[in-house]
Amino acid sequence: MDTDYLLSARKQFEYYKLLGDQTFAQLPDEALFWQPNPECNSVAIIVKHLWGNMLSRWTDFLTTDGEKPWRQREAEFDNDLNTRAEVLACWEAGWSCLLAALDSLTPANWQQLVYIRNQGHTITEAINRQLAHYPYHVGQIVFIGKLVRAGQWQSLSIPRGTSAGYNAGKFAQEPHRAHFTDEYLGRNSK
Repeated sequence: MDTDYLLSARKQFEYYKLLGDQTFAQLPDEALFWQPNPECNSVAIIVKHLWGNMLSRWTDFLTTDGEKPWRQREAEFDNDLNTRAEVLACWEAGWSCLLAALDSLTPANWQQLVYIRNQGHTITEAINRQLAHYPYHVGQIVFIGKLVRAGQWQSLSIPRGTSAGYNAGKFAQEPHRAHFTDEYLGRNSK
């Protein structure tokens, strides 16, 4: 089992969850349901899709196919969440399921194949698949947040015009081992 990889992947998932959390904190309730046009998804719809995917992929991760028979993927795009509480409950439930599945991995089960739509994946491949999928949608959530908040948006990364100062601070430190998420997640590197 590659514990460094697993720790890195977990931190990256947590980082993207944090970006979503920070976006939700900047949005008024009605903005969660705003769609730039009828072809675009609202934040609420994107969250509902992530929730459905996470529950399907990570529930019984090691023992059942990641595309569960009970998943209703098409319904994930129905605009039927009505409150901030419903949106955030889906968001939290999905991430909790994912993180619990990652925490269940051990050297004894690391070499096991897992299946998604009847296609075998190593644990690393299955994690990488979702580590590419979820940030794609979190990026959509952040982009909608920026559109809605316009000039009031608080940057979630290095604000424009501050790159040189940010880099100067980094290069003023001694070279050291750290995960890029440590400063955002408030942790020391392991």
